[in-house]
Order: sequence, then C-alpha cells, then structure tokens
Amino acid sequence: MQKTALIAGASGLIGSQLLPLLLASDRYAKVIVVGRRPLPQVHAKLEQRILDFDQLEEHSLSLIADDVYCCLGTTMRQAGSKEAFYRVDYLYVVALAALTARNFASQLLLVSAMGADAESLVYYNRVKGEMEAAVRQTPFRAIHIFRPSLLLGERSEKRAGEQIGAVLLRILNPLLLGPLRKYRAVPAATVAQAMLRAAKDDGGGIKIHLSDEIARTTSL
Repeated sequence: MQKTALIAGASGLIGSQLLPLLLASDRYAKVIVVGRRPLPQVHAKLEQRILDFDQLEEHSLSLIADDVYCCLGTTMRQAGSKEAFYRVDYLYVVALAALTARNFASQLLLVSAMGADAESLVYYNRVKGEMEAAVRQTPFRAIHIFRPSLLLGERSEKRAGEQIGAVLLRILNPLLLGPLRKYRAVPAATVAQAMLRAAKDDGGGIKIHLSDEIARTTSL
C-alpha cells in the first residue's frame, strides 16, 4: 500500500533535492509540503500546506503522514539572533515531530548537523544536540538523524566562507580517512537520496547517519 510523505523545509538546500525524489517515488501516493510560502511545483501527488510554524497546532488535522521528513534549519546569520535561530532549529523541529508522532506517523527522517552535542560550548552545536535529544523522546517507530558535514550544492544565498570551505574540502576529502571520514563534505543531493533510502528500509529504532555513511549513498 502506498504511503503519505510529509516534508518541511522543502525550499532549502536538501529539501529542494528531496522533494522531487519523493514525488517520483512509487512508495508515496501523496506528498504533503509544509511551509510559509507556496512552492512553484505542480504535481498530481503534491499537496501544499501554507502555515505559520508558530501556529502549527491549528493545522494538526491536515498534517497526517506515514513518513515525516524534516529539513528545517537556518544559520545564526540568516536568523539574526540566537532567539530566532532557536525558534527554527529547536522549537519548530520539536513541535513538528511531536505533532506528527501524535498523529501516528511511523518514521521521522531529520537533518541535523555534524557536531550536534547538547553539552557543546558552541551554541549552534548545542541547540542541534538539544533538538536531537528532544525528538528522540517522540514515539516514532523509527527515527533517522542525518548529520552531514559541509554541504555541497547551489544555494540561493551565496556564503563566501562556505564556498571557500567547500573548495578546500573537495581537495581534502580523499585525505580524510579512518575516523576523519565523517568530516568529508557531502552533496545535498546525496543526503536527500540517503533519506529516502533510509525510509524505504522500513527499519525501527533510532539511527544516526554521519557524513561518511551518507556519502556512500550514490543510488536508491
């Protein structure tokens, strides 16, 4: 029986790569996109829910799916403040996980970040770690947490530091061996492929996917 997918963050670097995969997959009869603005895509499977994440509970009855893909995330620079960053990367993510789990979703597939650690002295990593700890408490049958290193791909916003880092990591990737493999840069498209592949496995429990494992996913 075909399933329903729900994706949040479909306009972002990973989400924009993931949405076409979900629409093309014979696993899903319906794909629900949750966001603040409509996307230009038109597809027979696609249903868009335009909403404010601060009022997520008001839309509970329309957010029912089997597999939930969460690609929500921002940066301190984009958010403009620690409070705004926390709202997107912790509050919105945890609220979406709690609501969809309550609606009996089976799997959560979540993009986090390399270095996520609730005890970290780095604010970004600490928030990501706290978010992971919170979603681990939700009663999904399976939770897949993806922790990519630096993401490669075309961004709508050019970031000089990340562009330089991407070039350097492309050069250094072959030298990052053994325990250092998890620091390899990975294309956003590869992360998207790995997320759908994990959903298709239909396993159970909680699994962390690091960059080196994600990078080995070259086909579905």
